[in-house]
Amino acid sequence: MTAAPEVLAELQGLRVRVPHLTGALLASTDGLVIAHLVDDMEPDGVAALTAAALGVGARLTNAVGHGGFRELVVSGDRGYVATYAAGSSCVLTLLASADANVGRLNLEARRAGSRIAALADDALERPRRT
Repeated sequence: MTAAPEVLAELQGLRVRVPHLTGALLASTDGLVIAHLVDDMEPDGVAALTAAALGVGARLTNAVGHGGFRELVVSGDRGYVATYAAGSSCVLTLLASADANVGRLNLEARRAGSRIAALADDALERPRRT
């Protein structure tokens, strides 16, 4: 699947709506970059790590009986890495500085993840219809 302009617009919108957001990446669940707005790092490596985090998060929520994976937020000394399920085929990862409001980050990411999931599902369905 290639990045639709609408997906890039969603990522750019997140940068506008979430103060201190430093990067955004959409990857397939198997770790391939679909779209990104990241600087100073290799998006392919981040996408691969995102897929690994998704796998661990999904196994953990399943093991404790909490259902399917929805999100994972990692806090580091200099900021946050937050990963959100975006439908069944995509994962949204956001990078934010330590000054970020995590509640706002979560709220906006969940909304964007739902919109991106619909866009991704439509993009995957298009080849099947033609």
